[in-house]
Amino acid sequence: MHVYNTESRRLDEVVPLEEGHIRLYTCGPTVYNAAHIGNFRTYVFEDLLRRYLKYCGFRVTQVMNLTDVDDKTIRGAKAAGKPLREYTQIYKDMFFEDIKTLNIEPAEHYPAATDHIDEVIAIIEKLFEKGLAYKSEDGSVYFSIAKFPNYGRLARIDTSALQSGARVAQDEYEKENASDFALWKAWTEEDGDVVWESPWGRGRPGWHIECSAMSMKYLGESFDIHTGGVDNMFPHHDDEIAQSEGATGKTFVKYWMHSAHLVVDGKKMSKSLGNFHTLREVMERGYQGREVRYVLLAAHYRQSLNFTFEAVESARASLSRLDEFSDRLRECKTSGAALPAWAETAKTSFETALNEDLNIAEALASLFDMVHAGNRAMDAGEMDWSAGAVLELMKSFDSVLGILEKPAAEVDADAQALLEARAKARADKDWAESDRIRDALSELGWEVRDSAEGQKLKKKG
Repeated sequence: MHVYNTESRRLDEVVPLEEGHIRLYTCGPTVYNAAHIGNFRTYVFEDLLRRYLKYCGFRVTQVMNLTDVDDKTIRGAKAAGKPLREYTQIYKDMFFEDIKTLNIEPAEHYPAATDHIDEVIAIIEKLFEKGLAYKSEDGSVYFSIAKFPNYGRLARIDTSALQSGARVAQDEYEKENASDFALWKAWTEEDGDVVWESPWGRGRPGWHIECSAMSMKYLGESFDIHTGGVDNMFPHHDDEIAQSEGATGKTFVKYWMHSAHLVVDGKKMSKSLGNFHTLREVMERGYQGREVRYVLLAAHYRQSLNFTFEAVESARASLSRLDEFSDRLRECKTSGAALPAWAETAKTSFETALNEDLNIAEALASLFDMVHAGNRAMDAGEMDWSAGAVLELMKSFDSVLGILEKPAAEVDADAQALLEARAKARADKDWAESDRIRDALSELGWEVRDSAEGQKLKKKG
């Protein structure tokens, strides 16, 4: 398997630091608002990566942080008149509900920044020992980028023209503001009751140091893969590298992977531009989580993805075609026979595509080529005894894609009563009543099929 490593700017073979075990850090949400689907574009990419690594036989330990103390969360809690922990818990709960809706596998660890202040302080103490940190006049602590060789190497920042000693206190800033960044922020009245004691005085951690503390606690001082959106490359990820490697003297991360923006009308989807949709807003329009997941999954993670509701409609049609194929396979006889040649070809093509930097477009093309070949085989009556093997292959594909298993429709009490009445009518050979009940079920939005195993109810549409 090869992935595009942002640091090397090339496709690198994935060889874990520990044989058979991938340690993966994925930048999680800043919990000051509901995450929008631009955020979830990155989380779905990270889920695809995690799932495919497992498909390839690796054991994966994934850490996804929850940023619950930074400039944004403090402002939000203050505006809402709530304690920070109470305020952020609302959005933590929303996040976990949303990733369940999108069928994103849970990470092994979800550390919150506020629970790792001791680890933050320990790293800053090491940076003082190495001469890389200094205390400013206001009591804040900064990282001296002039003392860290090759600062900004991830984003290829030219630091030669930077003014020595210039500082930037805010958590997020642009490349043009590359300066000494805050490791610890001295308390101000704006922080309210959000404060911790430290050797340098009362204050709170900067955003960047939080991720170094949490990633190294759970994955070690050096680990395999760090992912995130391309907008986090600088300053966030470059600052992580500087402070982590500055403290340990070791390579922080072996492979860096970054996903491109999700855009709306050619502009990055963001809360600041006001052009964003939350997952909940999309669901309120009548769409399913797996339809949204399909849209977010279907474009290569390093290509910008333009979100439209037409794309969600197209995803619905594609998933319907996949559902119909699976339904046809289940109606065939099966004996656990070997895969047909066209299914073997699809399996090889699927794996080849994902082995080359998660080429999801080619992987999905392999899947639909298999559906086309399988439907032709079933039309010709050539599939009966190998259907089970193809269904197992579909299940294995879905362990990576997370879109093929159709959520079971909840059968309401009225439909269930009609289904039972129809079963009795058929047992009594009252075919007219059976047909009348079939029509009644259809009016309620249900399609009933008769099979050797009995009646099967399927939601229409």
